[in-house]
Amino acid sequence: MSDLLWPGDERAGDLFTDASVLSALVAVESAWLRALVAQGIAPADHDLTKVVEPADVETIARDAEGGGNPVIPLVKLLRDRSGSTWVHAGLTSQDVLDTALALLLRDAIARLQSDISRQIAALTALADEHRATDLPGRTLTQHAVPITFGLKAAGWLTGVLDARDQLDAITLPARLGGAAGSLAAPVALAGSPRAALDLVAATAEALGLALPTGRMPFARLGDAFAACTDAWGHLANDVLLGARPEIGELSEPAAAGRGGSSAMPQKQNPILSVLIRRAALTTPALAATLHTAAAAAVDERPDGAWHAEWFTLRTLARHTVTAGSQTAELLAGLTVHAGRMAANLAAARPGIDAEQHKYSPGGAYRGASDLIVDAAIARATR
Repeated sequence: MSDLLWPGDERAGDLFTDASVLSALVAVESAWLRALVAQGIAPADHDLTKVVEPADVETIARDAEGGGNPVIPLVKLLRDRSGSTWVHAGLTSQDVLDTALALLLRDAIARLQSDISRQIAALTALADEHRATDLPGRTLTQHAVPITFGLKAAGWLTGVLDARDQLDAITLPARLGGAAGSLAAPVALAGSPRAALDLVAATAEALGLALPTGRMPFARLGDAFAACTDAWGHLANDVLLGARPEIGELSEPAAAGRGGSSAMPQKQNPILSVLIRRAALTTPALAATLHTAAAAAVDERPDGAWHAEWFTLRTLARHTVTAGSQTAELLAGLTVHAGRMAANLAAARPGIDAEQHKYSPGGAYRGASDLIVDAAIARATR
């Protein structure tokens, strides 16, 4: 998958591509059918994964408009090719699509957790190495008091750790409720409410998902994605500021063909930070769409609000995973120009020392920076 208007999108690989969506949909149908067979409801199992071909994506996408979702043409295809009328028995389109989305989102979370681990390792090293590297602290764009770059890196680290914790708290459920959420058809098929709930539990377990809950997990996951890009946006903004030639305190990792201009050959743009900031600016609005959809829900299957979630989740997942990879690369190769930081601090004197002259003339003025750095590192290594 590629996206000319979202440079770097290829970093997300096959996450949420049409082919992977189709594969997830088939996985849900297969798990349900196996549960029906295991309970003696369906007469025989069918390997549904072998009846679907890559070329089917286009046909299903074309035919999805008729019923408003891709599950309807997929079920017809699976029944026709497998010869089994038990495919999708007791399910509704929302069951299959929402559960497939959970599978896809689980893959996105795993990708993010891997890149966040790399970010934490890099930030921990930066905070520790530069706990005594002085530079001007800046508030409201102006010089404030001297700080250390280790303290700044510890602040970045804390933001990433907060995002990690929010992401780790997400539980993704299978959503299996039948036509209107009452499990009426599964109860009729299985013979009792308890047996129907056993069908749901067996399917969720086979897919590695939690038992069904309400619709808020998707909105909470959108918030977690936004928390990630918030944290990365902060550090990217700081890198963009520090990389300005007149400041010169930070440099992005160099790579062939990166940072150039079509018109100005002398330029070396901090493009990783630019693209990370782009994600930070756009992700909150996408997350808000999920809350809007939740607030607009009506009846047992929302008319349009449900449909608005699918593309939003795909876009959020791919953009966040892309930004996570870019942030990990940025931090792993970030160059800290300690000499330039010291020079900028010297140039800011004596004004930047005004508070120190008031409270503690002479000596270093680092406050509890070491303890703050230690606390962030300790949290990162727990």
